[in-house]
Amino acid sequence: MLLTLLLAACGDARQDGIVDIAIIGEAEDLNTRGLRLGLAGQHVRAATAQGLVRLDEAGNVVPAIAERWIVTDDGTSYIFRIREFDLPGGGRLTAQGVRDSLRRTLTQLEGTSMGLDFAKLRDVRAMTGRVVEIRLKSPMPELLQLLAQPEMGLAIGEAALGPMTFARQGEALRFAAMPPETRGLPLQPEWEEELRQLRLVAVDARAATEGFAEGRYDVILGGTLIDLPLADAGPLSRGTIRLDSAIGLFGFDVRRAEGFLAEPENREMLALALDRAALIQPFNIAGWNPTTRLMPPDLSGAPEAASERWTELSIDQRRERARAAVANWAQANGEVVLRIAMPEGPGADILLRGLAEQWGEIGVRLVRITGAGVEGGEPDLVLRDRVARFGGALWFLNQFHCGVTRAICSEDVDFLVDLANNTADPAESASYLAEAESALTAFNPFIPIGAPIRWSMVRADVEGFAENPWNLHPLFPLSRAPI
Repeated sequence: MLLTLLLAACGDARQDGIVDIAIIGEAEDLNTRGLRLGLAGQHVRAATAQGLVRLDEAGNVVPAIAERWIVTDDGTSYIFRIREFDLPGGGRLTAQGVRDSLRRTLTQLEGTSMGLDFAKLRDVRAMTGRVVEIRLKSPMPELLQLLAQPEMGLAIGEAALGPMTFARQGEALRFAAMPPETRGLPLQPEWEEELRQLRLVAVDARAATEGFAEGRYDVILGGTLIDLPLADAGPLSRGTIRLDSAIGLFGFDVRRAEGFLAEPENREMLALALDRAALIQPFNIAGWNPTTRLMPPDLSGAPEAASERWTELSIDQRRERARAAVANWAQANGEVVLRIAMPEGPGADILLRGLAEQWGEIGVRLVRITGAGVEGGEPDLVLRDRVARFGGALWFLNQFHCGVTRAICSEDVDFLVDLANNTADPAESASYLAEAESALTAFNPFIPIGAPIRWSMVRADVEGFAENPWNLHPLFPLSRAPI
């Protein structure tokens, strides 16, 4: 009987020709109304409302509504030739409709970090019936990556622009790929021969991993460090856990510049004292990148001279220095006690134990708050675990803009970023960004740990999945649709 159960768990759950996908989250996360989307909503939007361009399974920008594009020599104009075709339900996709949709979305993004990412954009124009031009104040290598984000999916009336449609099936969404000719592509005979439909549900991490072990799900998306221990399902999981080499922010925001945290030098002591590799060692993750900086130094627009901090000191020397600073403050003010907000989950428990032990060595005591206490309890430190939208310095700096962050912030840094956005000289822009990054690092609003950790579970015979730096795994390739 046990052997029969094991074989069933190892078998193909797609007996009905459907790929079953569980994304970690709440059922309401599948909602795609508005532009403040969670991970599940982003996946649904990307599948059903493509933009000028989109991301493929490897995270590369590929054509969508735009069949091709050119960039002018000075890098300040992107010209897209769109696929002009009849829309389902009547009407026709035109450059004017695309322009209007993009302008509406950009207006709605104002006041968000993604809206700040588009600060270099000057105008969107319809040049002819099939040509859309995006003009910039200065060169912006990250533009295509930004346009490929799910939130930039086009909305033209009630028409479905695909590449997929969905229908509700209880708590699940059932997706089907749209035929090529309904998306402005050539008719392809026998296009549906190997096609699969998809069924997507949003469940918590424990239900997702248990369902995968029982053979009810073929793919799990949306795993983080907080729930990574649940993915260790023993021999049946070997070869199925897939880790993205994600880019982004993983560390702790300083929410209140009060008490010990009032001075940037004291905030630096918390970052100084951490042995980041030791914090993550219990998770047994190969190839993970710890960092003492806000951003990787090799990103687009990042300062070339940036390097890891405190490399001249051993961890013992760093902690000795931090311990002295804490002791001096405590002598005049009392014990250093910090309220730290952490989500609930086995990975969070492991991380918190490591933090409490390491900061305890320098005389700092942690008090954990969760749930409603995070909003009402005024935490000192809050976990920030977010994957970048694009690999550029602007994304990292914009996360700490005073207009959008809940961490402490610096208007001086925002001013330097604004100068970088508005200068036409790429070298001058890079210089402003380098100065902004240096100033933000010295201000210490964030205690970095390393790259965000993102995992999925995928059965070996599932096609159309690949690891990528953005933790967006498009549904369309999982359908086996050839185009």
